[in-house]
Amino acid sequence: MDNRIIKQPSGKLGVLIVGLNGAVSTTFLAGVYSVRKGLALPIGSLTQMGTIRIGNRIENNFPLIKDFVPLTSIDDLVFGGWDIRDENCFESALYAKVLSEKDLSNVADELKSIKPMRGVFDPDFVKRLQGSYIKTGKNKYELMMQLRDDIQFFKEFNSLDRVVVVWSGSTETFIERKEVHSSKENFINGMIHSDKDISPSMLYAFASIAEGVPFINGSPNLSVDIPAIVKFANEMNVPIAGKDFKTGQTLIKTVIAPMLKMRLLGLHGWFSNNILGNRDGEVLDDPGSFKTKEESKLSVLDSILQPKIYPDLYSDFYHKVRINYYPPKGDNKEGWDHIDIFGWLGYLMELKINFLCRDSILAAPILLDLVLFTDLAQRSNMKGIQEWLSVFFKSPMHSSNTVPEHDLFIQMMKLKNTLRKLVNVSPITHIEMNEKEIDELICCE
Repeated sequence: MDNRIIKQPSGKLGVLIVGLNGAVSTTFLAGVYSVRKGLALPIGSLTQMGTIRIGNRIENNFPLIKDFVPLTSIDDLVFGGWDIRDENCFESALYAKVLSEKDLSNVADELKSIKPMRGVFDPDFVKRLQGSYIKTGKNKYELMMQLRDDIQFFKEFNSLDRVVVVWSGSTETFIERKEVHSSKENFINGMIHSDKDISPSMLYAFASIAEGVPFINGSPNLSVDIPAIVKFANEMNVPIAGKDFKTGQTLIKTVIAPMLKMRLLGLHGWFSNNILGNRDGEVLDDPGSFKTKEESKLSVLDSILQPKIYPDLYSDFYHKVRINYYPPKGDNKEGWDHIDIFGWLGYLMELKINFLCRDSILAAPILLDLVLFTDLAQRSNMKGIQEWLSVFFKSPMHSSNTVPEHDLFIQMMKLKNTLRKLVNVSPITHIEMNEKEIDELICCE
């Protein structure tokens, strides 16, 4: 990445959200408008409030990330998207009950002005929802082409320089990679014949990449995580990122598990229970959709703990994840973890964590950061899977010849070092001494 030229973020950046009327999307929109008006701080957003260290700590050089790399200003974002319900974003935000009516009233006009385009919906992939505001076509290829038309219209109507598409829709039912996903040719043929293993999220991903638009997958769906679309993204020089926004319980796991490994404490079992009452909870009440989410959540511990390297500590732990739909909770998710560990001489200990979090409040700033960083990646001529953005995902996409990194602290170091390399600043190694100082500490014969 040395000598990389980053195009400046001139003009407006369009943000097209799949699931525009959902709780995460409307919370994100209301938050951005509130920040624009000076009514709130962008708390939780790395791009808006995070800093990055340059040089040694003694130099005390910690600029804001948004001042260090040329990110698009949130004042230059233009919003749109798709949904399967014909409501404006203000109506949807009221229904979601994430934000107070007072906070929503401050940005009511802006939210009322945003209405979705008709979405692509297939009840075979989301069994607990019904779509009344949906596209129709003779096959999946035709539906994909309609999505391309939507992207083109949105870009031209709003006089946009660039666009990013984000999947913030529901978790689709679990499917495995099949032959239809193996190549672009097979995938196109599959769309023409409406193959049952091509999901709506894959159509959005393909349409986005065909338009030269980056695609971010905020769900555990396969979406862009199939060979056909990964190869297509590389051919089109388009960045892609995913999958599944890392917000509550998994965020905690990527902090606690590295601690256990660092202290070489053994693990007998980890039981995770979630109570959630919003539409996401309702969708995940279906076994097929839950299976997709479960696969995403279960992948974390093995990657961090490396049981093959530490068989005495982690070769035989029991990991269970449960998600329970409980309508009274609404968007205020409760994540409860019971962790059985052992230490010196095998003596048993326990950890119990009860995270009373707000799902959309945690996800909204992630959506903002991913939009801005993915746009930066495209302006920096970066293409394909953006592994440096893994800190934001439960099950980060990765190339076939690498192992995914789940440790939150390593992920953050990777992100910040990537930003440093983009502007030709030396990566941070956390070795503060120079070679001469190190040599002076070593006793020689």
